[in-house]
Formats: sequence, C-alpha cells, structure tokens
Amino acid sequence: MIDVLILALVSAVLIAPGVVVTFVTDIPGLGIALWLLGALVVTIVALLYASYFMQRDGARNGQTPGKQALGIRVAFPDGRRVDWGQALLRELVIKGLLLGVAGAIASVVTFFLFGLGFAIPYILDYLWPLWDEENRAVHDMIVNTRVIKS
Repeated sequence: MIDVLILALVSAVLIAPGVVVTFVTDIPGLGIALWLLGALVVTIVALLYASYFMQRDGARNGQTPGKQALGIRVAFPDGRRVDWGQALLRELVIKGLLLGVAGAIASVVTFFLFGLGFAIPYILDYLWPLWDEENRAVHDMIVNTRVIKS
C-alpha cells in the first residue's frame, strides 16, 4: 500500500497541470495535451517503479520504498539478489501482463459481477500467502522468489 500511495502522489503531481490548464484557461487543447503527456509519464513510471527499485545494488536490493519501510525484501532461495531482468519478469510480465490477461478473462467469464472479475486473479495472488506453506504469492512461485525480512 505504501508503494501504491507513492505512485498515486506521483500521478497526481504529473496529471494535475493538464487538469488545471483544461479548466482554468481558454486553451483546452493544451490542457488535454498536458494531461495526456502526464498520463504517458505516469504509465511509464508505474510500469518500471517496482522493477527499478527491486534491482538496485547494495543493501536495498529487492526493496521498493514500501518494502524498505516494512523491513522486507525479495530474494531468491539461494540468496541471489534480484537483477533488472528478473525484476522486470516478476513485476511487469507476471504481475502486470499475466495477471492482467487472467483478469480480462475473468471479467468476460464473470461479466455479471459488473467488471469485478478483473480483480479476482490479483486478489487470489495477494491472498495466496495465507495458505501457502512458505507464504509465497503466485507470482513468487512462478519466478521462484521469496519475500524475506531484511
């Protein structure tokens, strides 16, 4: 949740100028252009946020700011640190793309839930540690990582 709050704050700062210009000036096209530019930058930041922080060298490797605040980090069972490719695989491909596609399928299958089906794979992924012996989420199982105390 800490990382989500950080990303929400960054999003607000990057998108606000476009919103303000749209509603305060007589140049709506400029406001929309600023809003779209802000939205593009927010999308890029959101996609790379966790991967960037997780692959850092040094004592903070495997930690986003949220994980750092909670005193946890992501590591492999043999103690190897997360590198850039592994961080992108875990965060972008598995958590983003794979769960997103699964969510889209769940939305179609459960259309009567008014779009809430999209959240089902994410909810299962984040609740999975409650009944897994090693307290791992599905995305950790796929890439063979563990969230450990740092």
